Amino acid sequence: MEKLLSIDHVSMTFGGLKALDDISFDIHRGEIVGLIGPNGAGKTTLFNCLTQFYKEYEGTFTLYSDAPVDLGTLKVTDVIDHGLARTFQNIELIPDLSIIDNLLIGAHASTKDTFIEEVFKMKRATSEEARLRKKAEDVLAIIGLTAMKDFYVKGQPYGILKRVEIARTLMSDPTLIVLDEPAAGLNDQETDDLEEIIKIIQKEFNVTLLIIEHDMGFVMNVCDRVCAINFGKFIAIDTPAKIQANPAVQEAYLGRDDDA
Repeated sequence: MEKLLSIDHVSMTFGGLKALDDISFDIHRGEIVGLIGPNGAGKTTLFNCLTQFYKEYEGTFTLYSDAPVDLGTLKVTDVIDHGLARTFQNIELIPDLSIIDNLLIGAHASTKDTFIEEVFKMKRATSEEARLRKKAEDVLAIIGLTAMKDFYVKGQPYGILKRVEIARTLMSDPTLIVLDEPAAGLNDQETDDLEEIIKIIQKEFNVTLLIIEHDMGFVMNVCDRVCAINFGKFIAIDTPAKIQANPAVQEAYLGRDDDA
């Protein structure tokens, strides 16, 4: 399979605590990969290094999008220009805007007009606005939110907000989407719906997804491969079934029974 992301010998230290310890693995184009581990394993730290919120790490993240790029050479605001988009554990939507307007905000990186053209509502700006609104409507149709597009974000159920946040990442034409605990706080039905939406997104938008998640049922149902880490160290990456059967993964989650 074609490689999309290489994570090579990444380490990160906070004071005297090594949050990541020589992590290396690859992600292939078009797959869904889950990143799992107990609390404190270093999952979110790895995400923050990948997306350049943290810069003080050792090692490299190489994204093979249009051309290979060392993400460490980019500002945090520039990674989206190279096809990398993310969500956060906490909802980062604007409550006093409509659902579709929240999606349009996510399109800022892919807009083709200039500031002057926007200010004076020149022809290209008007055409670009229409293009992006059509794109947002298409995204909402695919994830089943067309009827709610003009509703304000404020007051919507948590499951809807999660869908909107994921939909917003699609507006920047990403190659790789990283989702930080997308199923957190969802009920069983919302989680089932999210599984289907992620599979649809992978197929319809030809994107690759890297997902942190604590819900093991969700991970095993939606992911092609799963990477397990613990105490900042890489354990294994394999199919969901093989990860579930891996003794080192089981020990990381269940602990060792010294009397056994």
